[in-house]
Amino acid sequence: MLGFLKEPVVVTAKINVNLVALTVMGLISRLWGLCYPQAVVFDEVYYGQFVSLYMKRIFFVDDSGPPFGHMLLALGGYLGGFDGNFLWNRIGAEYSVNVPVWSLRLLPALAGALCVPLAYQILVELHFSHCAALGAALLILLENSLITQSRFMLLESILIFFILLAVLSYLKFYNLQKHSAFSGSWWFWLLLTGVACSCAVGVKYMGLFTYMLLLAIAGLHFWHMIGDQNLSNVSLLCHFLARGLALIIIPMGMYLSFFYVHLALLYRSGPHDQIMTSAFQASLEGGLARITQGQPLEVAYGSQITLRNVLGKPMQCWLHSHTNTYPIRYENGRGSSHQQQVTCYPFKDVNNWWIVKDPGMQQLVVSNPPRPVRHGHIVQLVHGITTRYLNTHDVAAPLSPHSQEVSCYIDYNISMPAQNLWRVEIVNRESDTDVWKTILSEVRFVHVNTSAVLKASVVIGASLPEWGYRQLEVVGEKLSKGYHQSMVWNVEEHRYGKSQEQKEREVELHSPTRMDISKNLSFMAKFTELQWKILTLKNEDTEHKYSSSALDWITLDTNIAYWLHPTSGAQIHLLGNIATWASANTAALVYLCLSLWYLLRRRRKIYDIPEDAWQLWVSAGGICGGGWAVNYLPFFLMEKTLFLYHYLPALTFQILLIPVVLQHLGDHLCRSVLLKSMFSALMVAWFSSVYFVYCTFSPVTYGQPALSLTELKALRWKDTWNILIRKQ
Repeated sequence: MLGFLKEPVVVTAKINVNLVALTVMGLISRLWGLCYPQAVVFDEVYYGQFVSLYMKRIFFVDDSGPPFGHMLLALGGYLGGFDGNFLWNRIGAEYSVNVPVWSLRLLPALAGALCVPLAYQILVELHFSHCAALGAALLILLENSLITQSRFMLLESILIFFILLAVLSYLKFYNLQKHSAFSGSWWFWLLLTGVACSCAVGVKYMGLFTYMLLLAIAGLHFWHMIGDQNLSNVSLLCHFLARGLALIIIPMGMYLSFFYVHLALLYRSGPHDQIMTSAFQASLEGGLARITQGQPLEVAYGSQITLRNVLGKPMQCWLHSHTNTYPIRYENGRGSSHQQQVTCYPFKDVNNWWIVKDPGMQQLVVSNPPRPVRHGHIVQLVHGITTRYLNTHDVAAPLSPHSQEVSCYIDYNISMPAQNLWRVEIVNRESDTDVWKTILSEVRFVHVNTSAVLKASVVIGASLPEWGYRQLEVVGEKLSKGYHQSMVWNVEEHRYGKSQEQKEREVELHSPTRMDISKNLSFMAKFTELQWKILTLKNEDTEHKYSSSALDWITLDTNIAYWLHPTSGAQIHLLGNIATWASANTAALVYLCLSLWYLLRRRRKIYDIPEDAWQLWVSAGGICGGGWAVNYLPFFLMEKTLFLYHYLPALTFQILLIPVVLQHLGDHLCRSVLLKSMFSALMVAWFSSVYFVYCTFSPVTYGQPALSLTELKALRWKDTWNILIRKQ
């Protein structure tokens, strides 16, 4: 029974020495001296702030993209025991002892290192030789810009890792298609393709470019499958559903999960939540939630409320009034009504309180039982402190003469009667009988007499002059002008008024309110709002010293100084290996010219290369050339500040194209022994030049050793390169 123990247990494994060696070299090149410098390097000052907020569980919004990449950086901080206490206020600031620098930079470095073996495997899966695959991996290994970008707390190396992983997974899946469809490995690589794509998009929206490319290639491959008569309709349907599940459904689910984790981690109120709606703010611990806890949900006649403008631009503000009036005449000579000013005030203040009044009754308190205000009801809004009614009339607004002035009415015994009736329209209602609700309802106030809509002016520089205390303008905008978020308001603070006497009511208005709204806001509602903010909230793009245009990237006419030692000449630059960049551009040009030549010749029924070589050439071009195009050309359409690091994903694909073109030239154009020998010698000389450039610029890639003034000047190979040289 135990006879099997008489023989030793033997495990046989195949080890690809090339792959192991490349992985080790990649790790060494990216991890060596990772803690140097012990100072904030370039955009670490930007991403570090978010890591600290994760550590403290404080909510934030970053308009640069989804949260997955930020969470990975924060994971490094968490594993290193970072408590989030560091002031990320300037590049070059020395890290304090509580900042785990190595841990924070580890995940980007690992991602950058693993890109080296991924490049090797992609070329192998494209059916190129191991020599070509080794060349691709070594070019990635010796690319100075990729090394620099992966050694700091930045996102590009993580993005490129997931992009390459997605490409490799799809190629492995596709190569299993003919002989192992629906096998375990087939499913694994298909599912991994979708997972990697969702991770790439979750790191930066630039990942969408490669995701769309892979979807297009998968669609093309499936189109060819439809023409295969050996596949039944049921089999085709199964293939279609499997691809839909793995490449669309699962990535969408994972994308949602990134936000779910993000929102679960960041449950505390902070400075960034002010741009969110009141309902979102109230779902966070602290901040608005502390103020609104215990508030009544339904707005009733007699309710005391504050009204926040939903747009939140150029800043959040609340409907406000004070005793001061509009000047009789403005600076440009136009006249006003001289009524009490109504503005939008960006701070919480007792003058932000209004009372919802029934026009048919005089009382300013909530009856028992309360009479809720519904969609379509007519109300008057009474300013709590001055007891004057919100009013608008056919008088031009101070800064927007095309719109009506909004005021609190003062009776001057002249022929300008009060026009203070407003119709409540709930924008996000489910039915026409919906009740106006605290925080949750988004409402418009339509003036009954003129059909103008109460609106916070969003004109650039729409702050009132000194007489209006630089507060934001509020106007009456005609409904015919269209809908805008600046016309929408929501009740933020709310209490049921109990005091009919003005003195008692003023005391009531000064006292703090104490409705837990968080349970009413679902994850999907929070996700939708946050996603919309990320897509629409754009910081003003300003010209940066190291910003560049997409045309500058191709020829490496630009660089970025990442760090400068405070006393020595040691410095770190994002600067590419110019030999590799020139080779990549040449390879792309050769590929394009040869492809056009082959297409013209094939049109004339002249076949210069075998059909299998042509298919290999086309498929490799689709992945490598297509990857370069989709990750580069969209930047010509973007109106944003661009930097050299935006080109790195496209560059990676272009580098993969170099060995594709070289192997094709060696196999099909160098046909004699002499030509092959010359070609091989040329390859050795070329690769030696790549290695020489890598070594030459290593001091500004790794930041050490410090270079002398003469050595720094010698590195300025282009006049457009900004190598930092201290004045003596």
